[in-house]
Amino acid sequence: MSTAVVSIGRFFRYGNFAIGIALTGLVGLTALVSFFWTPHSAILIDVAAKFRPMSAQHWFGTDHFGRDVFSMIMVGARNSIAVGVVAVSASVTFGTALGLLASARRGWIEELLMRMSDLAFAFPAVLTAIMITALWGPGAINAILAIAIFNVPVFARVTRGAANAIWAREYILAARAAGKGGLRITVEHVLPNILNVLIVQATIQFALAILAEAGLSYLGLGAQPPYPSWGRMLRDAQSYLFEVPEQAIYPGVAIAIAVLGLNLLGDGLRDAFDPRLVRKR
Repeated sequence: MSTAVVSIGRFFRYGNFAIGIALTGLVGLTALVSFFWTPHSAILIDVAAKFRPMSAQHWFGTDHFGRDVFSMIMVGARNSIAVGVVAVSASVTFGTALGLLASARRGWIEELLMRMSDLAFAFPAVLTAIMITALWGPGAINAILAIAIFNVPVFARVTRGAANAIWAREYILAARAAGKGGLRITVEHVLPNILNVLIVQATIQFALAILAEAGLSYLGLGAQPPYPSWGRMLRDAQSYLFEVPEQAIYPGVAIAIAVLGLNLLGDGLRDAFDPRLVRKR
């Protein structure tokens, strides 16, 4: 137990990790609380109460439909995190598997997988979402699919690069000499030694996934009404930017906090996992 505590405490020596975990924890806690409590309904329309200012009853005021903005921010956090978690989890799973396969087999298999990754990179998440929307219509599921498809080649390339470095190590040669096959070496030696790289990359891509979800929702390709979304809140607020500019500030700050927190968290993890930086400190 004491060793685990010391190991965890090592991460908090890095300021960017501490700030990142605090900001990310704030967003996560907000999303968690929204499952059980919000000051008001996030979808209840009360046009008579539209554009009410900040007050004890409505902490962030109300929007053009009279909905409580603070409640919408809370539920929007839940939706953004859900999209990011599902999309990144899917892309980590498939991308890591493809990268490990390319690194283990080499030759034409590696070349084919990497060229497929190049092809996927030619279609950004927004363009992929537009194509998916044209086929199946807008929605959170299709936004998740578009973000996941875009991120698969990212993880495939990162995994392949990190795994290639592991395959060149002496203990891999020893494992081969001991009669271990490629699959067993990959599972027992390669994957455990590149987990730190994958964790850092997943944290960074999580931040980008939240940003992409907000962008897709802003374009009307993400979560559909009546479910709140930070991106759609920004789109709705632009029509009233000069009358009630704070309507755009609140979701914009929420997106900034989430993305900044995850980026700082990723930087802190990278610093903690990098043995060269650890030795310097």
